[in-house]
Amino acid sequence: MSSDDSLPALLGGPPVRPQGPPAWPLPDEDVARALDVAYCSGNWGKYHGGCVEQLEQRLAAYHELSFALTCASGTFAVEIALRALKVGPGDEVILAAYDYPGNFLSIHAVGATPVLVDIDADNWNLRTDCLATGLGTKTRAIIASHLHGGMVPMAEVRTFADTHGLRLVEDAAQSPGAEIQGQKAGTWGDISVLSFGGSKLLTGGRGGALLTRHADLHQRMRLLLHRGNHICPLSELQAAVLLPQLDKLDTRNAHRAGMVVALTESLNGLPGLLPFVNAVPCKPAYYKLGIQFDSNKFGLGRERLVQAMGAEGVALDEGFRALHIGRSPTRLRCGGELLESERAHSGLVVLHHPVLLGTHADVNEIVRAFRKVYANAERLGCA
Repeated sequence: MSSDDSLPALLGGPPVRPQGPPAWPLPDEDVARALDVAYCSGNWGKYHGGCVEQLEQRLAAYHELSFALTCASGTFAVEIALRALKVGPGDEVILAAYDYPGNFLSIHAVGATPVLVDIDADNWNLRTDCLATGLGTKTRAIIASHLHGGMVPMAEVRTFADTHGLRLVEDAAQSPGAEIQGQKAGTWGDISVLSFGGSKLLTGGRGGALLTRHADLHQRMRLLLHRGNHICPLSELQAAVLLPQLDKLDTRNAHRAGMVVALTESLNGLPGLLPFVNAVPCKPAYYKLGIQFDSNKFGLGRERLVQAMGAEGVALDEGFRALHIGRSPTRLRCGGELLESERAHSGLVVLHHPVLLGTHADVNEIVRAFRKVYANAERLGCA
């Protein structure tokens, strides 16, 4: 490698991946065929063309549940789930202090108060033994989200919810097809939620789904989604393109998981980078690959790392903001100390998933980019 090749792209060197991150969604002949069929049949422009109904049936069968309903977004699905569970004004809902901000806002949308509890030190997802710190006389429900390849121990969450008479919403928006403790993600909740947003593993550009095994909850959700007509529907065209993706989900998840193993093994020993570790038996799905980043050990600030990796052609981003930081304390209640959530707030980086459907050569380029940035951390920090 020449001296120019070892220079970070931010400092004038050539990028490791001049082609940049892979586009998403990927070209897919089966999706193109589904679009053509929907056009030729006219289903694309109908209220009831059959594709949505077929997708709902397939989602229910895939998860071995009785019911699935689609809607316009995963965020709206969380709100519908809470309303169907009769969570409302004066109630409290426990969730991790590091979580997707839309879940926090959905709790407010139904008039309830979020109660934030801390996250696990090893995978920065909901820590089950912190659930008790958020429990109060007004607690009505729990939202448990699987984020960045981290998996929440759902058997423990389910037991806690049942013991205390709480309802459980499982947010599997980032983890379709994953498995936790012998069950599919999306099968542990009283109601579970999927997302089909434009960057998700199953993408319809927008969209979401609600899953349940309970006939009464299915009926409540169906009524909430209908006011003479479906108020926030998934379109027939979106459903048409999601069906062939669902067929390939397990194969693609397995491929991504293999690439994550190769990547984490290759990054082992590089200071300041620690991939998530799940304590329970599981098969994660990787919408984002979460990495705990220690700027002191790496020798470079997180914002600068993200900039440098982006210049190398790698889609690395900062994680979410912790939900208690920058918000009025009147909008939430903290269930105990939130030390790990604060660490995640400032120390999480995530790798976007499309590159994980590539080859070992792609993994090697990501590792090379990390090592090049690390080797020049001092210069990058001063530039």
